[in-house]
Amino acid sequence: MECKTEGTVISAKKQWWCSVRTKAFRTGPLDGTIFPYIIKVKYTVDGKEYTKRKWIHAGRPVPEVGSTVQLSYASEKPSKVKLI
Repeated sequence: MECKTEGTVISAKKQWWCSVRTKAFRTGPLDGTIFPYIIKVKYTVDGKEYTKRKWIHAGRPVPEVGSTVQLSYASEKPSKVKLI
């Protein structure tokens, strides 16, 4: 059974080593380049606290540190979580 909870973003780091080019022709070294992020999320299920890292694809909005995000998890395995 899939359950939902809220988590708090405790860090967000840009992955400089993995760039995605959005322009066919660039005029500078980072012109049109976007980067994915890895965020660290803290959440609690049944009184147990979890901390997980989640990948945010390049071009998607990155939640700010301290903000709340919606998460889903399987009731039998709350340590495996997905961003909603």
